[in-house]
Amino acid sequence: MAYRTAIHGAVLLCLAGLFMAGCGQDPKSGRGLVLPEGDPQAGEEAFVRLHCNDCHQVAGREDLRTRVEPLMTVTIGGKTTRISTYGELVTSVINPSHKISRYYRTAPYSKEGVSEMRNYNEILTVAQLSDLVAFLQDQYELEAYAGPSYISYYPSEKATGK
Repeated sequence: MAYRTAIHGAVLLCLAGLFMAGCGQDPKSGRGLVLPEGDPQAGEEAFVRLHCNDCHQVAGREDLRTRVEPLMTVTIGGKTTRISTYGELVTSVINPSHKISRYYRTAPYSKEGVSEMRNYNEILTVAQLSDLVAFLQDQYELEAYAGPSYISYYPSEKATGK
């Protein structure tokens, strides 16, 4: 009984330590950053006005690339098993080299670990950023992950005649 109590105590201590580690107040943390609510329609207009469609296509929205000779094609949106968080989308726009997908780690998408995406930080307003992120979030459709299918190692009753 004392052994079980000691194990429970150790587990609780470890969980409390992990919880406290996640509560750090690093000055460079993004914790607490929330942009104003964006307007997806205004975000679509900003997407075209800022020429995001020069390099990005939106899944199922070929209309956003008409009259544009694409420099490259980086697809945004569509079905996915994991939706990017608000913070991830904001970071992708204002700091595209922060995390580059393994599919885009070569030319023409990036060079030496630096994204070739244009830097809009000097011209993009907070309102445009909020609208753009609202538009981008609407382009993804969560698809349930089916997981692998396993072959049964045990014969069914039908197959064995039982």
